[in-house]
Amino acid sequence: MTDTSVRQIDRLLAIMKRLRDPETGCPWDIVQTPASIAPFAIEEAYEVMDAIAHNDHAAIPDELGDLLLQVVYQAQMAEEAGQFDFETVAKLIADKMVRRHPHVFGDETGHSLAIWEQRKEEERRAKSEHGALAGIPLHLPALLKAAKLCNRAARVGFDWAEPAEVLDKVHEEIAELKAELGGDRDRIEDELGDVLFTVASLARKLDIDPEAALRRSNAKFTGRFEAMESMLAEEGKVMREQDLQTLEALWQNAKQKPGLR
Repeated sequence: MTDTSVRQIDRLLAIMKRLRDPETGCPWDIVQTPASIAPFAIEEAYEVMDAIAHNDHAAIPDELGDLLLQVVYQAQMAEEAGQFDFETVAKLIADKMVRRHPHVFGDETGHSLAIWEQRKEEERRAKSEHGALAGIPLHLPALLKAAKLCNRAARVGFDWAEPAEVLDKVHEEIAELKAELGGDRDRIEDELGDVLFTVASLARKLDIDPEAALRRSNAKFTGRFEAMESMLAEEGKVMREQDLQTLEALWQNAKQKPGLR
């Protein structure tokens, strides 16, 4: 780490402390709590991902800074409450990285996922978190959490042998959802959840990140939809005034455009 980077992190910590000063700080920052600020960390993390996905090297450090600010913010509030400070946060992650990489910082040779998972399991036991599913954050996005639950279950042998078996289960869950359509809303929601969970299981079995797959489909849908709007705009028309048959024809046209197939 360079002297300049050390000075800048100290500067950031000092800025955050001043923003939170109850007498001379920013009125908005002063009234924030760990709970009110927490959602911003998720938002900033996704903005980092977006900048990386777009290979935007100008935006990446800026977005990483926004994410770092969330860590500094939480640490400042915790220090005010006498709980921990930024140094504690940095020390804990540094200790964890050393502990999980004995092949780099210790006497063991060769990196393996098994060693990494073993260290994580030891950490969970130290926190009195027991069981294959222990330690998965409660508030993870549902699709990401489903993938993690499936991964953990598979590690202890609760898994299908082949992807085709999971696909059969997807069809089974869809049939159960179909049978509930038009009935009780809670039952429909329950069966739809089963469909989504099983699809996440299929993604894991195919070694595909379901979040990445869905982001790809989201981008594809956005591109095709905007192409439809552009085609209509060229004729001086708007989408809401078209019938479904016209919209379907436009959709099929959009699907044939380069980059949207």
